[in-house]
Amino acid sequence: MASGGFNPPMLHLHQATPADWGPRAAAHIDEILIDHAHLEKKAASTALTLLFRYPDEPALQRPLSALAREELSHFELVLDHIDARGGTFGKAFPSAYAAQLSQQIRRAEPLRLLDTLLVCALIEARSCERMKHLAEALPAGPLADLYAGLLASEARHHTLYVDLCEQIFAPAEVRERLSALAIRESEIIAALPREARLHSRAPA
Repeated sequence: MASGGFNPPMLHLHQATPADWGPRAAAHIDEILIDHAHLEKKAASTALTLLFRYPDEPALQRPLSALAREELSHFELVLDHIDARGGTFGKAFPSAYAAQLSQQIRRAEPLRLLDTLLVCALIEARSCERMKHLAEALPAGPLADLYAGLLASEARHHTLYVDLCEQIFAPAEVRERLSALAIRESEIIAALPREARLHSRAPA
């Protein structure tokens, strides 16, 4: 299956997802879709929050505005697939993955901005990797096409957050912190419960 521009070395993930994640997640695809829709909506919200929190950082304004629009378009796309399968989008419990990653963000500025951008980058990277697994595990059809089609944009979102960091902070500082956060991200996701979520261990 075409990978849509997916390039694993560019994702800066410390640990790859186990091979059994894709088939196990594909068996719970209706739950995964609802979780995925929430993630796209949250990603749009995060980009907008950064715009309002850092109006004095001109490098962030247009890229994050465009990113928020694209994330919302992905949210609507996933909703279309939920509707087509007779599902219902509704409230979901917050993700332990995102909550634990957010705990790694230092509170004093400008380190808070650095860490927030890099945490966003890692979330996008893990999403991209997991979507590749789904694209390969799902039978040929609309859902496999959905996930194959999203790979390039998810990888680009990861790169965007890293590039924005390097426009504001010293590249060496960015790379060092990104490496440290990537190690912690791999520890967090490996310790999560087995759930039908995009960012969790494989469902039972």
